[in-house]
Amino acid sequence: MLGFYPHKISLYQEALMHKSMLAHAKSGSPLNNERLEFLGDAVLDAVVGEIVFHHFPKKREGFLTNTRSKIVQRESLGRLATEIGLDKLIRQNEHNKTHNSYLAGNAFEALIGAIYLDRGYGHCKTFIRKKIMHRLIDIDKLAYQEVNFKSKLLEWCQKHKVSLEYILLDETKTEDGSPLFNTKVVINGHECARGKGYSKKESHQKASRNALHRLKHDRKLHDEIVNSKQ
Repeated sequence: MLGFYPHKISLYQEALMHKSMLAHAKSGSPLNNERLEFLGDAVLDAVVGEIVFHHFPKKREGFLTNTRSKIVQRESLGRLATEIGLDKLIRQNEHNKTHNSYLAGNAFEALIGAIYLDRGYGHCKTFIRKKIMHRLIDIDKLAYQEVNFKSKLLEWCQKHKVSLEYILLDETKTEDGSPLFNTKVVINGHECARGKGYSKKESHQKASRNALHRLKHDRKLHDEIVNSKQ
């Protein structure tokens, strides 16, 4: 699966250990893949960002950011984890077995964290480039594929049974007289993100994209919203 031999196998065992196992290290601290997931998320962003940067040498920051987001979004990582067979290796409590669609994606990020600690950034880049990008992702097709971020955010809110509201903050004019809309996303009373666009629809899409990105990376906000259900 990796294309190389691991040095410290315990890191990979930890990367595949779901918190439902209630395992503990000899020190008594919880033993699961959440810390490695945090590290892998950051490394994955860096590696995919570098690959996208070199693949599209003439594209601007917004295009590069959108392309990277499509690759590292949780649904994409879950699909990639399944395609390489990682989902079959995850250890979780059979009594609390979950079909959480994020389970495999989280393990994928944790695996990247394990590779980074075990073999370094170079091996992470080689694994992602050769085993993932070249084999499983059509980066050009994905880059130009339209993603409805508003629908994805609505699905997330429906799944967690929380309210979603788009509030127009202001409408201004650009130097050439075009209208510019500034919208904020509020989920269960929490402002999550803002977005500007030349139409209300575009501002909603950008605000939704930013909200999804923040919900993925800001665990504190994520938990506050999920735990604040009415």
